[in-house]
Amino acid sequence: MIAFLKTVLTGITLVAVSACSPPPGDAQERYSVLIINGTVYDGSLEPAHNTNIGISGDRIVSMDASPDATADLVIDAAGRTVVPGFIDPHTHAENDLLDDASKANINYLTQGVTTVYVGNDGRGLPDLEDKLAIMKRQGIGSNVAFFTGHGTAREETLGLEDRAPTDEELEQMREFVANDMRAGALGLSTGLFYRPGSYAETDEVIELAKIAAEFGGVYDSHMRDESSYNIGLLGAVKEVIEIGEKADIPVHIAHLKALGRDVWGQSGDIIALIDAARERGVEITADQYPWRASGTSLSSSLIPRWVMADSEQAMFERLANPDLEDRIREEMEANLWRRGGDESLLITGESAWRGMTLGEIAERMNLDPIDAAVEVVRGGDPTIASFNMNPDDIDALAIQPWVMTGSDGSGGHPRKYASYPKAYQDMVVTKSLFSMQHFVHRSTGLVADFFYLCDRGYLRPGLKADIAIIDLDNFRPVADFEHPTELSTGISDLLVNGKLAIRDSQYTGVLSGTVVNRQRLECPDQAATNSAAQASLIAYKQS
Repeated sequence: MIAFLKTVLTGITLVAVSACSPPPGDAQERYSVLIINGTVYDGSLEPAHNTNIGISGDRIVSMDASPDATADLVIDAAGRTVVPGFIDPHTHAENDLLDDASKANINYLTQGVTTVYVGNDGRGLPDLEDKLAIMKRQGIGSNVAFFTGHGTAREETLGLEDRAPTDEELEQMREFVANDMRAGALGLSTGLFYRPGSYAETDEVIELAKIAAEFGGVYDSHMRDESSYNIGLLGAVKEVIEIGEKADIPVHIAHLKALGRDVWGQSGDIIALIDAARERGVEITADQYPWRASGTSLSSSLIPRWVMADSEQAMFERLANPDLEDRIREEMEANLWRRGGDESLLITGESAWRGMTLGEIAERMNLDPIDAAVEVVRGGDPTIASFNMNPDDIDALAIQPWVMTGSDGSGGHPRKYASYPKAYQDMVVTKSLFSMQHFVHRSTGLVADFFYLCDRGYLRPGLKADIAIIDLDNFRPVADFEHPTELSTGISDLLVNGKLAIRDSQYTGVLSGTVVNRQRLECPDQAATNSAAQASLIAYKQS
């Protein structure tokens, strides 16, 4: 039945596209927006070409428009690059989109991002439909797609208890996931490194992933371990693959990395595991941000999960318990070593200690780093940047044909404001790790293909007009760890659903974003498209 529906819908799409596309070169056609003279990368792995793009309403209707056609607005993109709007598969933008002061999502628009995913790391939106209704009512600057969160389902059912669910509780969690999937979620996300996700056994996750699979969803995971905290980095990759195989669901690894000196150099082993799984038929991808520093909370980086169980009050009681002191200190010292030591942890979140390293704070407090960390957490548990990745691992993972660009954007870290221009500058301009079309594809078409956003991610007739026009000479990150909220430069014009959100490098005030629901069961079969794209990327990698 699904195959039949795909065939019918494909036919409808083709008819609709042919009906609304003007004859090539028809100067009498009228467009709402006409983009002329730009260097166009269409989201595939094809080289750039010069063409003119005609837009009517919220869709592209011609990729071969006459430059003399009539249009309400003509954008002359001469000397600039035209690409599909970037799709960020991992952000934490949900609260920004719900806040009237930040709903425009300007920090993403100025990177060329037109669609963000939220609900990552297992942190789905409680009261999902109410939150989506708020976004629709007040308007948002970018599009948003969402995951159902394992951590949210677990906390709503078990609180923060460190135990397995009963059969009845597991059924409640299944229904939570099913309800969000019915509302249009892309799939199930987990944060198995964080509480309460860290308290779940693999079988629990498999059972919930099966529910997402029934709706045509995917499994997205912040893995249980990106370092040597518990099952190890390679063990965590194997767990993700096991979940994909046993739940029969496509899997996506969030912000793939080798975090900390214990696992530096393991990128080759990660690649071998994933390539072997793909050869067995597992659909698996990953995303990556282009920074040496990760970002999390101070407590999550250092305090053992068993100490954090149940509640914040229970955590502080354990931290103050003299019978547990030696065990806690030993584990926290090991975690600090994994993170690179006290000078590698920079406070980035709202705190009196913002801009200082843990080592500097310890010296100021006249305490050792572990005691200083506990005191800082007592005062509000700020976010940190943790400088603990090896550039060789970053580069080795970046060139894989199954790796997408992502930001993991969170407060205090410049990745929220600058990941896409930094990836371009580092990987295309400075290191020549891959071509411009590869960069565009890993930021657009690859994301759309895997998550089945079949009307975005490419510049093609019939697709939504999410389009970035970039001045590549000025496409640069401005934000850094001292100034993490500086907007990036280089996006001269940006259309979200056919409306200009940025014009002449300035935000227009337009809120034309929309909620994007899961489309997999409605998409034409993209197996051939995905296969061809992967083959092209592999050939490029080998060259």
